[in-house]
Amino acid sequence: MVTTHPANLWFTRCPVPTATGIAADRGWLADEFAADGIAVRSLQDAGTEDVRGEHYRHRLATLVREGGNVPALWARSNGAPTRLIGLTWFEERQVIAVRPGSGITEPGDLKGRRLAVPRRAIEIDFWRAMALRGFDGALRQAGLTLADAEQVELDGDALPGQWEAELAALRDERVDAVYTKGSVAVETAARYGAEVGIDLDSLPDRRARVNNGTPRPITVDQRLLDDHPDLVVRFLAVLLGAADWAHDHPEELARVLQAETGSGPAGVAGAYGAGYHRRLHAELGADRLDLLTDQEDFLRRHGFHDARVDVSAWADPTPLAEARGLVPRPAFSQEYS
Repeated sequence: MVTTHPANLWFTRCPVPTATGIAADRGWLADEFAADGIAVRSLQDAGTEDVRGEHYRHRLATLVREGGNVPALWARSNGAPTRLIGLTWFEERQVIAVRPGSGITEPGDLKGRRLAVPRRAIEIDFWRAMALRGFDGALRQAGLTLADAEQVELDGDALPGQWEAELAALRDERVDAVYTKGSVAVETAARYGAEVGIDLDSLPDRRARVNNGTPRPITVDQRLLDDHPDLVVRFLAVLLGAADWAHDHPEELARVLQAETGSGPAGVAGAYGAGYHRRLHAELGADRLDLLTDQEDFLRRHGFHDARVDVSAWADPTPLAEARGLVPRPAFSQEYS
């Protein structure tokens, strides 16, 4: 273990509900490491696109990332020296959106229909991965596969903003169904006059909701873990504390989520169901690891990464276990973690 601390600790998170986003908003990450002379910096505020791109590549030695599993698995598959140190499971209103009167109300109705599959000009196209996995999750509930429907390739960059190109294609009757998730999607779908055809959150099979954000990994560079394990443990302890805070402050959490996601009150209220403020704790139990393994297999089979990622070998439970010893653990944190 190296005793001289790094000058900076970097963090990054997706524009979704995360304990990292809460801790950053409340100033707790900066406070935790101020006495050590360590500046805690958000990758999203970095001055160059090359540095901000480490959100996907994760080759920055002092970076902790809480975000979608598609880039995290892609980076690991491509040789990024990362370790998986936590997984969250946060329901984000995943639905198959349709036009009113479409007749699509259950998974079997997708058979033979035109499904929107966007392509975007980014290093790892997690948008395309989300769409394919969302439709796959629905179709499997009816004993169907992606081959039982028509995949319509769309230019996801044709319109600025999240879900805009897909929902415009739905409105214009170029496709019959669009996968969406999250609070921005709630507001955008309403603007395009789309309605919920299939609510993936209501399906009893949890695997129908495995996607980029479920489960959502927390990853760290192996070098930081080797050289400064104490910093990693303390970082995770702050995240656990942030998740505890969220449990008792749902109204304040809603404000944080509006800032984090870029959506308004209606989007947050529509996307995150009852008890959402209790779902931000990380864990590394066998159940979540199994769900991430299922996702890794799907992504590899569909060409999103090549080299297999052994999820169990990738995971290191030690930092999270030690972090739990640094903060008081309320009874509810065990129930909802």
